[in-house]
Amino acid sequence: MASGAGDSNCSTKSEDSADGTGTGEAGRYIKELDGEETDRSPQTASASGSSAVIMHRSGSRPQLDLSGAAIQGNFEERNPTILLPNQSDDISHLAVDIGGSLIKLVYFSRHEESPSDDKRKSIAKQRARFSNGLGRRFPVLGGRLHFVKFETGKLNECIDFIASKQLHRGSVDSPSWRSGSRQDDNIIIKATGGGAFKFADVFKECLGISLDKEDEMGCLVSGANFLLKAIRHEAFTHMEGRKEFVQIDQNDLFPYLLVNIGSGVSMIKVDGEGKFERVSGTNVGGGTYWGLGRLLTKCKSFDELLELSQRGDNSNVDMLVGDIYGGMDYAKIGLSALTIASSFGKAITANKELSDYRPEDISLSLLRMISYNIGQIAYLNALRYGLKKIFFGGFFIRGHAYTMDTISFAVHFWSKGQAQAMFLRHEGFLGVLGAFMSYEMHGLDDLMVHQLVERFPMGAPYVGGKIHGPPLQDLNEKISWMEKFVQKGPEIFAPVPMSPSGTTGLGGFERPSSRGEALRSDASAALNVGVLHLDPTLEVFPLLADPKMYEPNTIDLSEPGELEYWLTVLSEHLPDLVDKAVASEGRTEDAHRRGDAFARAFSAHLTRLMEEPAAYGKLGLANLLELREECLREFQFKDAYISIKKRENEASLAVLHDLLMELDRMNEEERLLALIEGVLAANIFDWGSRACVELYHKGTIIEIYRMSRKKMHRPWRVDDFDTFKRRMLASDKPYRRALLFVDNSGADVVLGMLPLARELLRRGTEVVLVGNSLPALNDVTAHELPEIVAEAAKNCDVLRRAAEAGGLLLDAMTNGEMAWREKPASARLMVVENGCGSPCLDLRQVSSELAEAGKGADLVILEGMGRALHTNFNARFSCDALKLAMVKNQRLAEKLVQGNIYDCVCRFEPA
Repeated sequence: MASGAGDSNCSTKSEDSADGTGTGEAGRYIKELDGEETDRSPQTASASGSSAVIMHRSGSRPQLDLSGAAIQGNFEERNPTILLPNQSDDISHLAVDIGGSLIKLVYFSRHEESPSDDKRKSIAKQRARFSNGLGRRFPVLGGRLHFVKFETGKLNECIDFIASKQLHRGSVDSPSWRSGSRQDDNIIIKATGGGAFKFADVFKECLGISLDKEDEMGCLVSGANFLLKAIRHEAFTHMEGRKEFVQIDQNDLFPYLLVNIGSGVSMIKVDGEGKFERVSGTNVGGGTYWGLGRLLTKCKSFDELLELSQRGDNSNVDMLVGDIYGGMDYAKIGLSALTIASSFGKAITANKELSDYRPEDISLSLLRMISYNIGQIAYLNALRYGLKKIFFGGFFIRGHAYTMDTISFAVHFWSKGQAQAMFLRHEGFLGVLGAFMSYEMHGLDDLMVHQLVERFPMGAPYVGGKIHGPPLQDLNEKISWMEKFVQKGPEIFAPVPMSPSGTTGLGGFERPSSRGEALRSDASAALNVGVLHLDPTLEVFPLLADPKMYEPNTIDLSEPGELEYWLTVLSEHLPDLVDKAVASEGRTEDAHRRGDAFARAFSAHLTRLMEEPAAYGKLGLANLLELREECLREFQFKDAYISIKKRENEASLAVLHDLLMELDRMNEEERLLALIEGVLAANIFDWGSRACVELYHKGTIIEIYRMSRKKMHRPWRVDDFDTFKRRMLASDKPYRRALLFVDNSGADVVLGMLPLARELLRRGTEVVLVGNSLPALNDVTAHELPEIVAEAAKNCDVLRRAAEAGGLLLDAMTNGEMAWREKPASARLMVVENGCGSPCLDLRQVSSELAEAGKGADLVILEGMGRALHTNFNARFSCDALKLAMVKNQRLAEKLVQGNIYDCVCRFEPA
């Protein structure tokens, strides 16, 4: 048995043809999906320890190893987490779909653990529980789902890829691989597609694995159902070159028609989970286009043929209605003069040979003919079964604008505008995703839309040109890949030039175009799907007034000029960010190299999005900022502003005591106004704002804070302070629990939010400080907050007692359980993570502890531009909400509040 990677004795029996085109036996095996259903072996597999076990598909889950089982954390929790220390992670994390043209892979990698020796944080998490049961109540399945494709004719590349990452053994991040133990015998992975039969022996010989074959049709439906239910912006329409994302109501998904276009076409009526029927199909599909195209144009690849079509004018080949009616429309039946009357019809009326026709025109005519007929047949089947939703998938589409426009036009034309075609971003991965989901132990069927986040940290699609990647674990390999990516940039990112404006011969609209007057081919970046991060601990924030209507992003990047503006802002800020990141790690040679790789990756993202805004799905400003932070983390910059945050925290804590003394000398009304002024003034410190970066060069943090306080003149641009004051000072109904979403480190949190928290605590309100789970710019994290509170509490009895009651101070945690169980002497001050690592806040995806904390809260305070302006400015809550921010961007000031830079927002919204 072969051991795996790079075994020179392993042959896939799919050698390239003599002309070097890579179309050997496997490449010529064009029989991807034409609707046939084949009996499958009723087996599945799981591996526990070092051996694989074959089980009949009885629906039972794998056996658990319960030896050494123990409860983690507090025994008195209602549903404590139970650890299974001897349970192996080494179940296969890979599935394959081997079609006649392409091999598709989906594989899973676990989140890297980030162990912390922070005693304060670990103890606080165990003891600081809310009365209604804060804490995780389920085991965590966290990880990433990756999507990769290869040409079937280059099966060797696919096998090398699997072997190099040890995906068939649970991947390089599994415990047995790291420990060096082997598991070569009887490894079984899920597979679908005709090649799962044809190449089963190759996988056995080269990798020592058996393919457990799953039903193709069932996998397609299962994969489509998962994507439509779990990915927020999976489906989109594409008409006249414009992509619009569609939000699918999970409760109104079924029934629908799934049209899968591979080499042939299958049309499947889907009525529910596991309920489907193939109702129609056609043998005229992707194989037809590629086969005829190869004969007529001599193109050597599907992608080459597709690119050729983008420079074509099919009116030179097709007979149009206008050709028959002397340039006139056939108005009586509503046909435009530009509508195709007969595909290739002009070839019979002209005395020309094949060589007299342009290959570009032939390619486009073929594409129109096949796409148009698929769209028409699909609609007629939808009409036949009364289906309103039609989804198109399969690698024939490949994100290609002309293809989607033609299908969309056909559906729109025949339905008289009553139906529309919808496409899927993961169009080619439906089958393999369904096969992957048949591993019952992954539990993917239970995941919801708020538990998945799609990310693009490397600045490239899952496969680009000749470069497959990126590697998962080894940082040097990632950087090398990035350097190759830059060198091969034209191969991956080269736009296809447009031909002069002309008719499409279909419906009268012009050729679809993207920004820069260029369209991308499949070989470049039209097929962008990212890595799906899976986290079952993410939940929807329970205090949203209407979660279904909630949209976090205030700025609509689809509006003219918005995306260009914000991409320019991010680009201009990039050199300063790289400098801070490199400085945070001592400006070592390694840090410089990683900083350069990060800059290249993020710049590639910005360029990509500038040219095709919808390349990564529907993005808001929050997504753009998260993308930047993900790129930093990808190159192991854990906290680019760590030294700056530490310095600013120390400077602010040094003057906190004097500020609190000053506040205590005021009466209630004066103090409350001073507190809100303090929050607004302190929010000026934001390293994400270029205007504020310039301020740092003009004085110390304390000097800037005092200057900002002096300029606090009411009325502010948005000024609901008086309404908030009346509610706060109402003695008959103090707030029970307040969630304070903090923003920046330094003066912002120490001199702004902590004094406000202290005031709430004095009034008997339980206060929860909500910080980022991961660093972003100079934002304070939940990990850093306990130490800041501990330092502040040294000179403040109110903060000290509240922090002790909330379990944030170590001295309070050593008094024994009996003392802890006594009723706290004062309102508690606690800290929770928000579940994100961005300067913005998407309340559709928050940590389980924040969701639990929110259930008992009656006041939400959102502070800072990212949390209260860029996002959530228009959010409505089921409790009182206060939004506080200083506007530090002129464009944002004009757009949101019709004001100017450094205007203040104090927006109070009663429940």
